Amino acid sequence: MKTFFDLKQEVHATGRCHGCGGCVTFCTAINYGALEMGDDNIPRYTSVEKCIDCGLCYMICPVIDELDQKIKEQSAWSAPIGRVVDITVAQVRDKDQRARATDGGVVTGMLLHLFDTGRIDGAIVTKNTTEGREPFLATTREDILASAGSHFDTTQGVAHLGERYSTYSPSTQALGALIRQGLKRIAFVGTPCQIKSVRKMQALKIVPSDAIKYYFGLFCTANFDFSGGKLHELEKLADCAMDSIEKINIKDHLLLHRKDGGTSKVAFRDLAFAKRSACSFCDDFSAEYADISFGGLGAGEGWTTVVTRTAIGRAVFADACDASLSFLSIDENPNLDSSIIQNLQESSQKKKLAAEQQLSVAK
Repeated sequence: MKTFFDLKQEVHATGRCHGCGGCVTFCTAINYGALEMGDDNIPRYTSVEKCIDCGLCYMICPVIDELDQKIKEQSAWSAPIGRVVDITVAQVRDKDQRARATDGGVVTGMLLHLFDTGRIDGAIVTKNTTEGREPFLATTREDILASAGSHFDTTQGVAHLGERYSTYSPSTQALGALIRQGLKRIAFVGTPCQIKSVRKMQALKIVPSDAIKYYFGLFCTANFDFSGGKLHELEKLADCAMDSIEKINIKDHLLLHRKDGGTSKVAFRDLAFAKRSACSFCDDFSAEYADISFGGLGAGEGWTTVVTRTAIGRAVFADACDASLSFLSIDENPNLDSSIIQNLQESSQKKKLAAEQQLSVAK
């Protein structure tokens, strides 16, 4: 049986650790506490003596292929981009919510709808802090609204976040707060690697995955770390100062929305210097194991592409559409669904091939 020691050798030492925190959260969940997150956001031993070498931390790591077949069966996964029940382009009707949110604000709108109708007690989301983007267990309506989008301080912009800004948030680590508060109905919003890790916990019936009722996945080309002076390099590429930025968004480019109303675009190929190492090995673009996947690809400004993947995902999305969302009619846009499918497949295939090539080089 492989253990955390093997994770250190196979994943951490090769630069493939996403820092999702699934292994640490599991260890805390069963009260052994042998693991913790280091200052570099990489898991490490708190105490080797406390580790019981059970091997579950190894199995739930999204990089390791243990349990992959089980979660594929569990989610009725199919090639090439996972199960697709339906594809829609939507936006939240509330203009204030839409103004705060990324793309069309559909994730925020759906979380608020689930909360207002009593279907969830909270949601694991991400919010901006002085330390960058951090995981957060939102347990009030105000919490959910505060986490919407990628907005920054209205007077200082990204600059007030200092030299540690990253587009990545280790959302799985917020499961620790879920354990402590004992909530039983949660929506989890995360990147593909995070969704995969928690799905593995669900397959093994590990606490607290039983409390997660809805899995909302985010399209992810890659995540970027702008610490150590990299923000200055980004300023050069974008030809604008970071304190002029109001919001960051990722579509087919990195989009920097300025306070003057303009937008600066930076191509992903120019951001290799800031790309997180683990993202080079990730082969999931569209969160293939989520109940619903969301992103800007294929949708116009102010709209969100929504991919429903499970029966529960389709049901809650339909309910939210009736209550708070608007969507583009396929009848009025007959080529929209085929265009989005093509874009998703192309982006997914590109990421899968890149990950395969990077892995072959690493070996």
